[in-house]
Amino acid sequence: MSYLNTLRMFVRVYELGSMSAAARDQRTSPAVASARIAELERHLNVRLFNRTTRSLKPTESGRLFYAGAQKVLDAVAEAEAAVAGVTRGPRGTLFVAAPLGVGRRFVAPHVPDFKAAYPEIDLRLRLSDRKIDVTAEGLDVAIHLGRPEDSTLAIRAIADCPRVLCAAPAYVERRGMPADGEALVRDRHDCLNLRFPGAREFRWTLDTPDGARRYEISGPFESDDGDVLTGWALDGHGIVLKPVFEVAEYLRDGRLVPVATATPPLPVQLACLSTHRRLREPKIGVFCDFLIPRIRADLARATGALQLPR
Repeated sequence: MSYLNTLRMFVRVYELGSMSAAARDQRTSPAVASARIAELERHLNVRLFNRTTRSLKPTESGRLFYAGAQKVLDAVAEAEAAVAGVTRGPRGTLFVAAPLGVGRRFVAPHVPDFKAAYPEIDLRLRLSDRKIDVTAEGLDVAIHLGRPEDSTLAIRAIADCPRVLCAAPAYVERRGMPADGEALVRDRHDCLNLRFPGAREFRWTLDTPDGARRYEISGPFESDDGDVLTGWALDGHGIVLKPVFEVAEYLRDGRLVPVATATPPLPVQLACLSTHRRLREPKIGVFCDFLIPRIRADLARATGALQLPR
């Protein structure tokens, strides 16, 4: 197994471009990672990476070896998956990421039942509204809300989620009811922004009679936590763009009301993302099979028969 572990380390160093990042991904130290790469280079009698104090780049030999090493690891993973499915069932540690609102509502409540059904799998759940890089962060599964930007990832769709622009009645009384995206910009409405490195929610894409259009919005408050934005909206501080499931209860009881209904936000997809290589692992397959129907049922209960004006 030692040589396989070395190959795994090499592949992660190559993909992440960092010895320390690969070490974290493989749950070891940078010193161990460096030693394994050095050992592999001695074995092959080639230099796999050009190293400086600030960068680590693969050599031509490194690029050639990566393609072969990945095939070997893929073949081993498929063989292990076939044997595990027959003899012992899925096992191991499963690293899962999800947005805060989705994770709290639809993932965390099901983790104990998943553990009971698959006692040999330990699940590590990371919740954040920031942009997640599935490959770079060594994740097995990311529950993603939006449009995946990495076309190399495997996608298992869960549901299409409608979204809504909404505000508290007190805000509407104070600032007026914007009819559409044009009014949002023209009247300089206070829009509550989800902002973090890589975020694009300060450009709201709305469905107009002429098709999708992006509006440059602004406002006095921003946060990298979507639930914080909901709290500000409930307190009357501005307009928030939200998946309907996150604010359905407030829309039903009138604490929030839809605004700019002539140009609603486009829906987004909720999906399980994984690398193609990892998707073949039994622990990932059973997790997605377990979670997806439960999230769909949760979504149906959350939104119910709520009808939004258009």
